[in-house]
Amino acid sequence: MARTRRETRLSGYTGFAAIFEEIVSNVENVIEGKSDVIRLALITLIAEGHLLIEDVPGVGKTMLAKAISRSTSCVWRRIQFTPDLLPSDITGVSIYNSQAKRFEFKPGAIFANIVLGDEINRASPKTQSALLESMEERQVTVDGVTHPLSLPFMVIATQNPIEHEGTYPLPESQLDRFMMRLQIGYPDPAHSIEILNRHGVTEPVEKIKPVVDTEGVLSLIEGARKVHVADPLKRYIVELTEATRSHSGIFLGASPRAALFLLKAGRAKAASEARDFALPDDVKELAIPVLSHRILLSAEAQMRGLSPEDILTELLNSIPIPAK
Repeated sequence: MARTRRETRLSGYTGFAAIFEEIVSNVENVIEGKSDVIRLALITLIAEGHLLIEDVPGVGKTMLAKAISRSTSCVWRRIQFTPDLLPSDITGVSIYNSQAKRFEFKPGAIFANIVLGDEINRASPKTQSALLESMEERQVTVDGVTHPLSLPFMVIATQNPIEHEGTYPLPESQLDRFMMRLQIGYPDPAHSIEILNRHGVTEPVEKIKPVVDTEGVLSLIEGARKVHVADPLKRYIVELTEATRSHSGIFLGASPRAALFLLKAGRAKAASEARDFALPDDVKELAIPVLSHRILLSAEAQMRGLSPEDILTELLNSIPIPAK
Protein backbone atom coordinates (compact mmCIF):
# COMPACT_ATOMS: atom_id res chain seq x y z
CA MET A 1 0.00 0.00 0.00
CA ALA A 2 1.39 3.40 -0.98
CA ARG A 3 2.47 5.67 1.85
CA THR A 4 0.68 8.98 2.21
CA ARG A 5 2.31 12.38 2.61
CA ARG A 6 1.69 12.40 6.37
CA GLU A 7 3.21 8.93 6.84
CA THR A 8 6.25 9.97 4.83
CA ARG A 9 6.71 13.20 6.80
CA LEU A 10 6.49 11.51 10.20
CA SER A 11 9.13 8.92 9.40
CA GLY A 12 12.13 11.33 9.36
CA TYR A 13 15.30 10.84 7.31
CA THR A 14 15.68 7.20 8.31
CA GLY A 15 12.19 6.64 6.92
CA PHE A 16 13.08 8.82 3.93
CA ALA A 17 15.97 6.52 3.07
CA ALA A 18 13.82 3.40 3.61
CA ILE A 19 11.15 4.67 1.22
CA PHE A 20 13.82 5.69 -1.30
CA GLU A 21 15.28 2.17 -1.21
CA GLU A 22 11.81 0.67 -1.64
CA ILE A 23 11.28 2.71 -4.79
CA VAL A 24 14.73 1.70 -6.08
CA SER A 25 13.93 -1.98 -5.47
CA ASN A 26 10.57 -1.58 -7.16
CA VAL A 27 12.12 -0.07 -10.29
CA GLU A 28 14.89 -2.70 -10.28
CA ASN A 29 12.18 -5.30 -10.91
CA VAL A 30 11.96 -3.76 -14.39
CA ILE A 31 15.39 -2.20 -15.02
CA GLU A 32 17.93 -4.89 -14.12
CA GLY A 33 21.52 -4.14 -13.17
CA LYS A 34 21.25 -0.34 -13.29
CA SER A 35 20.93 0.62 -9.63
CA ASP A 36 23.16 3.72 -9.98
CA VAL A 37 21.09 5.10 -12.86
CA ILE A 38 17.83 4.47 -10.98
CA ARG A 39 19.15 6.22 -7.88
CA LEU A 40 20.29 9.26 -9.85
CA ALA A 41 16.95 9.45 -11.67
CA LEU A 42 15.08 9.37 -8.34
CA ILE A 43 17.44 11.98 -6.87
CA THR A 44 16.57 14.19 -9.83
CA LEU A 45 12.85 13.76 -9.14
CA ILE A 46 13.22 14.52 -5.42
CA ALA A 47 15.50 17.49 -6.16
CA GLU A 48 12.79 18.95 -8.44
CA GLY A 49 14.90 18.59 -11.56
CA HIS A 50 14.58 17.19 -15.06
CA LEU A 51 16.54 14.35 -16.62
CA LEU A 52 18.17 13.92 -20.03
CA ILE A 53 19.00 10.33 -20.99
CA GLU A 54 21.38 10.13 -23.92
CA ASP A 55 21.64 6.55 -25.12
CA VAL A 56 20.99 4.16 -27.96
CA PRO A 57 17.51 2.66 -28.52
CA GLY A 58 16.35 -0.37 -26.61
CA VAL A 59 18.22 0.01 -23.31
CA GLY A 60 15.14 0.82 -21.21
CA LYS A 61 14.74 4.59 -21.29
CA THR A 62 10.94 4.49 -21.65
CA MET A 63 10.67 1.62 -19.17
CA LEU A 64 12.62 3.60 -16.57
CA ALA A 65 10.21 6.55 -16.77
CA LYS A 66 7.18 4.28 -16.65
CA ALA A 67 8.52 2.28 -13.69
CA ILE A 68 9.23 5.44 -11.67
CA SER A 69 5.76 6.82 -12.36
CA ARG A 70 4.08 3.55 -11.34
CA SER A 71 6.19 3.32 -8.18
CA THR A 72 5.07 6.80 -7.14
CA SER A 73 1.43 6.80 -8.34
CA CYS A 74 2.34 9.67 -10.66
CA VAL A 75 0.45 10.48 -13.87
CA TRP A 76 2.73 9.49 -16.75
CA ARG A 77 2.60 10.56 -20.38
CA ARG A 78 4.84 9.96 -23.35
CA ILE A 79 5.46 12.44 -26.16
CA GLN A 80 7.05 11.07 -29.31
CA PHE A 81 9.03 13.97 -30.76
CA THR A 82 8.94 14.08 -34.56
CA PRO A 83 9.68 16.84 -37.11
CA ASP A 84 5.96 17.54 -37.60
CA LEU A 85 5.15 17.79 -33.88
CA LEU A 86 3.63 21.20 -33.05
CA PRO A 87 4.12 23.23 -29.85
CA SER A 88 0.36 23.04 -29.24
CA ASP A 89 0.61 19.23 -29.19
CA ILE A 90 2.74 19.64 -26.08
CA THR A 91 1.24 22.61 -24.29
CA GLY A 92 -2.41 22.42 -25.38
CA VAL A 93 -4.70 24.66 -27.39
CA SER A 94 -7.75 26.89 -26.94
CA ILE A 95 -10.79 25.59 -28.83
CA TYR A 96 -13.95 27.59 -29.41
CA ASN A 97 -17.06 26.04 -27.86
CA SER A 98 -19.96 27.16 -30.05
CA GLN A 99 -22.57 26.14 -27.47
CA ALA A 100 -20.95 27.96 -24.56
CA LYS A 101 -19.75 30.72 -26.92
CA ARG A 102 -16.29 30.88 -25.41
CA PHE A 103 -12.82 29.44 -25.89
CA GLU A 104 -11.96 26.44 -23.75
CA PHE A 105 -8.44 25.23 -23.02
CA LYS A 106 -7.64 21.64 -23.94
CA PRO A 107 -4.50 20.59 -22.04
CA GLY A 108 -1.63 19.04 -23.98
CA ALA A 109 0.56 16.09 -23.11
CA ILE A 110 2.75 18.18 -20.80
CA PHE A 111 0.00 18.11 -18.15
CA ALA A 112 1.27 15.11 -16.18
CA ASN A 113 3.59 14.44 -13.26
CA ILE A 114 6.24 12.59 -15.26
CA VAL A 115 6.53 13.40 -18.96
CA LEU A 116 8.75 11.32 -21.23
CA GLY A 117 9.95 13.30 -24.25
CA ASP A 118 11.17 10.50 -26.52
CA GLU A 119 13.86 11.48 -29.05
CA ILE A 120 13.52 15.15 -28.17
CA ASN A 121 16.14 16.22 -30.71
CA ARG A 122 13.95 15.06 -33.61
CA ALA A 123 11.52 17.96 -33.14
CA SER A 124 12.09 21.44 -34.54
CA PRO A 125 13.68 24.10 -32.31
CA LYS A 126 10.30 25.87 -32.12
CA THR A 127 8.67 22.74 -30.70
CA GLN A 128 11.59 22.06 -28.38
CA SER A 129 11.24 25.57 -26.96
CA ALA A 130 7.64 24.81 -25.94
CA LEU A 131 9.15 22.86 -23.04
CA LEU A 132 11.23 25.75 -21.68
CA GLU A 133 8.53 27.53 -19.68
CA SER A 134 7.15 24.25 -18.37
CA MET A 135 10.54 23.02 -17.19
CA GLU A 136 11.58 26.27 -15.55
CA GLU A 137 8.34 27.64 -14.08
CA ARG A 138 6.06 24.59 -13.87
CA GLN A 139 3.39 26.35 -15.90
CA VAL A 140 2.10 26.75 -19.46
CA THR A 141 0.96 30.00 -21.05
CA VAL A 142 -1.42 29.73 -24.01
CA ASP A 143 -3.16 32.76 -25.56
CA GLY A 144 -2.03 34.93 -22.68
CA VAL A 145 -3.53 32.66 -20.01
CA THR A 146 -1.22 30.85 -17.59
CA HIS A 147 -2.08 27.30 -16.53
CA PRO A 148 -0.13 25.79 -13.60
CA LEU A 149 1.15 22.24 -13.87
CA SER A 150 0.48 19.63 -11.22
CA LEU A 151 3.26 18.83 -8.77
CA PRO A 152 5.48 16.87 -8.70
CA PHE A 153 6.53 17.57 -12.27
CA MET A 154 9.49 16.04 -14.08
CA VAL A 155 10.53 15.84 -17.73
CA ILE A 156 12.58 12.83 -18.76
CA ALA A 157 13.89 13.46 -22.26
CA THR A 158 15.81 10.99 -24.41
CA GLN A 159 18.01 11.37 -27.42
CA ASN A 160 20.11 9.03 -29.54
CA PRO A 161 23.80 10.08 -29.49
CA ILE A 162 24.65 8.05 -32.60
CA GLU A 163 22.02 8.94 -35.18
CA HIS A 164 22.24 12.60 -36.22
CA GLU A 165 20.40 12.66 -39.56
CA GLY A 166 17.12 14.54 -39.27
CA THR A 167 17.85 15.81 -35.76
CA TYR A 168 18.06 19.27 -34.22
CA PRO A 169 20.70 19.49 -31.47
CA LEU A 170 19.40 20.90 -28.19
CA PRO A 171 20.60 24.48 -27.64
CA GLU A 172 22.61 25.31 -24.52
CA SER A 173 19.63 27.20 -23.04
CA GLN A 174 17.59 24.00 -23.04
CA LEU A 175 20.39 21.68 -21.97
CA ASP A 176 20.91 23.95 -18.96
CA ARG A 177 17.38 23.20 -17.74
CA PHE A 178 18.12 19.52 -17.29
CA MET A 179 19.49 18.79 -13.84
CA MET A 180 21.32 15.65 -14.97
CA ARG A 181 22.37 13.84 -18.10
CA LEU A 182 22.70 10.08 -17.78
CA GLN A 183 23.49 7.05 -19.88
CA ILE A 184 21.84 3.72 -19.09
CA GLY A 185 24.22 1.56 -21.11
CA TYR A 186 23.97 -2.08 -22.09
CA PRO A 187 23.44 -4.70 -19.36
CA ASP A 188 26.11 -7.27 -18.59
CA PRO A 189 25.54 -10.89 -19.76
CA ALA A 190 24.09 -12.04 -16.42
CA HIS A 191 21.52 -9.25 -16.32
CA SER A 192 20.79 -9.76 -20.04
CA ILE A 193 19.70 -13.33 -19.25
CA GLU A 194 17.60 -12.01 -16.38
CA ILE A 195 15.93 -9.57 -18.80
CA LEU A 196 15.08 -12.46 -21.14
CA ASN A 197 13.60 -14.44 -18.26
CA ARG A 198 11.53 -11.56 -16.87
CA HIS A 199 10.43 -9.82 -20.04
CA GLY A 200 10.20 -12.77 -22.40
CA VAL A 201 6.65 -13.75 -21.43
CA THR A 202 5.07 -10.90 -19.44
CA GLU A 203 5.79 -7.21 -18.90
CA PRO A 204 6.94 -6.65 -15.28
CA VAL A 205 6.23 -2.90 -15.37
CA GLU A 206 2.49 -3.63 -15.51
CA LYS A 207 2.72 -5.47 -12.18
CA ILE A 208 4.51 -2.71 -10.26
CA LYS A 209 2.64 -1.49 -7.18
CA PRO A 210 3.09 2.07 -5.90
CA VAL A 211 5.38 2.64 -2.93
CA VAL A 212 4.23 6.22 -2.30
CA ASP A 213 1.42 8.36 -3.67
CA THR A 214 1.98 11.80 -5.19
CA GLU A 215 1.48 13.44 -1.80
CA GLY A 216 4.21 11.19 -0.47
CA VAL A 217 6.55 12.29 -3.24
CA LEU A 218 5.87 15.93 -2.36
CA SER A 219 6.75 15.11 1.24
CA LEU A 220 10.05 13.61 0.11
CA ILE A 221 10.72 16.80 -1.85
CA GLU A 222 9.98 18.89 1.23
CA GLY A 223 12.31 16.72 3.31
CA ALA A 224 15.16 17.13 0.81
CA ARG A 225 14.77 20.90 0.91
CA LYS A 226 15.46 20.88 4.67
CA VAL A 227 18.80 19.05 4.45
CA HIS A 228 21.55 21.26 5.87
CA VAL A 229 24.35 22.41 3.58
CA ALA A 230 27.21 24.12 5.42
CA ASP A 231 28.66 27.38 4.12
CA PRO A 232 32.08 25.81 3.31
CA LEU A 233 30.32 23.21 1.15
CA LYS A 234 28.39 25.96 -0.64
CA ARG A 235 31.72 27.73 -1.33
CA TYR A 236 33.08 24.44 -2.67
CA ILE A 237 30.16 24.21 -5.11
CA VAL A 238 30.75 27.80 -6.24
CA GLU A 239 34.51 27.23 -6.63
CA LEU A 240 33.86 24.14 -8.73
CA THR A 241 31.43 25.85 -11.09
CA GLU A 242 33.61 28.96 -11.35
CA ALA A 243 36.60 26.78 -12.19
CA THR A 244 34.74 25.54 -15.28
CA ARG A 245 34.54 29.14 -16.50
CA SER A 246 38.29 29.82 -16.19
CA HIS A 247 39.72 26.50 -17.38
CA SER A 248 41.68 26.84 -20.61
CA GLY A 249 40.05 23.74 -22.07
CA ILE A 250 36.50 25.02 -21.62
CA PHE A 251 34.89 27.53 -23.99
CA LEU A 252 31.60 27.84 -22.05
CA GLY A 253 31.44 26.99 -18.35
CA ALA A 254 28.67 26.02 -15.95
CA SER A 255 25.96 28.57 -15.18
CA PRO A 256 24.73 29.72 -11.74
CA ARG A 257 21.75 27.41 -12.35
CA ALA A 258 24.23 24.53 -12.46
CA ALA A 259 25.50 25.43 -8.98
CA LEU A 260 21.92 25.57 -7.70
CA PHE A 261 21.12 22.18 -9.22
CA LEU A 262 24.27 20.70 -7.69
CA LEU A 263 23.16 22.01 -4.29
CA LYS A 264 19.63 20.58 -4.65
CA ALA A 265 20.87 17.22 -5.91
CA GLY A 266 23.35 17.04 -3.02
CA ARG A 267 20.53 17.59 -0.55
CA ALA A 268 18.39 14.88 -2.14
CA LYS A 269 21.31 12.41 -2.16
CA ALA A 270 22.03 13.08 1.52
CA ALA A 271 18.38 12.50 2.44
CA SER A 272 18.34 9.27 0.43
CA GLU A 273 21.17 8.05 2.65
CA ALA A 274 19.33 8.95 5.89
CA ARG A 275 21.36 12.12 6.53
CA ASP A 276 20.07 15.59 7.34
CA PHE A 277 23.32 17.17 6.16
CA ALA A 278 25.20 17.10 2.85
CA LEU A 279 28.85 16.08 2.48
CA PRO A 280 31.58 17.03 -0.03
CA ASP A 281 31.43 13.44 -1.31
CA ASP A 282 27.80 14.06 -2.33
CA VAL A 283 28.90 16.96 -4.51
CA LYS A 284 31.85 15.06 -5.97
CA GLU A 285 29.69 12.06 -6.92
CA LEU A 286 27.05 14.25 -8.56
CA ALA A 287 29.34 16.76 -10.29
CA ILE A 288 29.76 14.88 -13.58
CA PRO A 289 26.07 14.00 -14.22
CA VAL A 290 25.03 17.53 -13.21
CA LEU A 291 27.77 19.56 -14.96
CA SER A 292 29.09 17.59 -17.96
CA HIS A 293 26.30 18.55 -20.38
CA ARG A 294 26.55 22.26 -19.50
CA ILE A 295 30.11 22.92 -20.59
CA LEU A 296 31.48 23.37 -24.10
CA LEU A 297 35.09 22.44 -24.77
CA SER A 298 37.56 24.69 -26.52
CA ALA A 299 38.78 23.70 -29.98
CA GLU A 300 42.18 22.80 -28.55
CA ALA A 301 40.68 20.48 -25.93
CA GLN A 302 38.59 18.76 -28.59
CA MET A 303 41.66 18.28 -30.78
CA ARG A 304 43.42 16.66 -27.81
CA GLY A 305 40.54 14.22 -27.54
CA LEU A 306 39.40 15.42 -24.13
CA SER A 307 35.81 15.10 -22.92
CA PRO A 308 33.86 17.25 -20.44
CA GLU A 309 34.12 14.34 -17.99
CA ASP A 310 37.93 14.38 -18.27
CA ILE A 311 38.17 18.05 -17.38
CA LEU A 312 35.62 17.80 -14.58
CA THR A 313 37.59 14.91 -13.09
CA GLU A 314 40.72 17.07 -13.25
CA LEU A 315 38.95 19.93 -11.47
CA LEU A 316 37.51 17.63 -8.80
CA ASN A 317 41.01 16.34 -8.07
CA SER A 318 42.55 19.80 -7.93
CA ILE A 319 40.04 21.84 -5.89
CA PRO A 320 40.57 21.34 -2.14
CA ILE A 321 37.69 19.70 -0.27
CA PRO A 322 36.44 21.86 2.63
CA ALA A 323 37.50 20.44 5.97
CA LYS A 324 34.57 21.89 7.96
